[in-house]
Parts: sequence; C-alpha cells; structure tokens
Amino acid sequence: MVLRTNIGAGRGTAAQHSQSFHSIFAHIPGLVVAVPATPYDAKGLLIEAIKNDNPVIFVEHKRLYNQKGPVPEESYSIPFGQAEIKKEGRDVTIVATHAMVSAALEAADEAAREGVSAEVIDPRTLVPLDKDTILSSVQKTGRLLVADEDNKTCGFASEIAAIAAEEAIFYLKAPIIRNTSPDTPVPFSPPLEKAYMFGKEALLASIRKLMAFA
Repeated sequence: MVLRTNIGAGRGTAAQHSQSFHSIFAHIPGLVVAVPATPYDAKGLLIEAIKNDNPVIFVEHKRLYNQKGPVPEESYSIPFGQAEIKKEGRDVTIVATHAMVSAALEAADEAAREGVSAEVIDPRTLVPLDKDTILSSVQKTGRLLVADEDNKTCGFASEIAAIAAEEAIFYLKAPIIRNTSPDTPVPFSPPLEKAYMFGKEALLASIRKLMAFA
C-alpha cells in the first residue's frame, strides 16, 4: 500500500491544512516514510514505493508542487534508505528535508561567498534512514545543522541530532543546531504565518553561529 499525503505551511490554509506530521509516521515501526524534495526524486521514490512490499507513507510538501526540474521520461526508481549529497562541502553539514532542501542550497551558496563550505544532505526517506552518509559528513565537517519544517519537540531534527550525539560526538566542533518550526499551531493570519515560517536567512544565521566556534 502507498498512502500519499501532503504537508507544509505557506499557503494560508490554517493549522488543519498546514501542519507537518512526517515525524509521527516515522515513529511507527513497519512504515516506510518517503520525503521527496525534487521532481526527479518524487518520480523515482514513488515508483520504488509502488514496487515495495511494505506500507509506504509518501509525504509531499505543498510548496513543492509548482517546482520544476529535469525528470526522465523512462521509468526509474530510487532505492529507499539512500540519501543524496545535494552539495558537497567541508565546513558545515546541513541535513534538510522537503522544501528546506532548496533553502539549504540557497544558504550554502550565500555562505560560500563568505568563505564557508557547506555540505547539503537530503535523506529522501526518513525510514529507512541513511545514517552512514549523514555521519560520514558530520565526521568530515565537525558541525551539524538540521533543517526540517516539523515542530522542534520530538521532531525529525531531534532524531538526527540524537544520532550525531550518540555516534559522532567526538567529531563535533560546535553544538548541533536545529532549525524547525516553533511548537505552535500554524497561524491562519498571513503575517503570523510568515513569522512562523523560516528559510534561507534563518539557515544562514545558523551557519554563521556554527562557524563562530573554532
């Protein structure tokens, strides 16, 4: 079975249509949780989901529905549990999901102009999770920023931070930073929703904070 659902704020549809609940699905043993961030990944992961014998929760971000990108006409699949390094770097590791992947890439490009090399990793599936790629990057850079639109408490960013703390703490040069949505319902008011959301500038500020540690 493949269950498609969507998440994400930014379209003024209030709390009941804007929440990000992918971490809840990841908490349930036996479910595969796919979180595509690009058109290419969406097609490849969906084909893999249909072929897979396990129940798959296919979580799509609403702000990405209008995103365009290269997608081959032929059939292809992307294996579950295989993260992709969207941009290589040496100073900071950014693990980002959904719409935060493009924001992380924008922040990484801006940071590069300041002499900071950021590596951007897209897990593509929360379950199974490619820990090896993430940990290898953290061991290289020594700094970790997690960008995920879920709420901060008990969210996916907390899981990534815990994994790094358990398995790569002696490589860390700075505290782990989580950029997430606040622990509140998504506001319906456009100005409040805008304040609720975060993007490139918040990630760039976190990169600068991480680099302040020698």
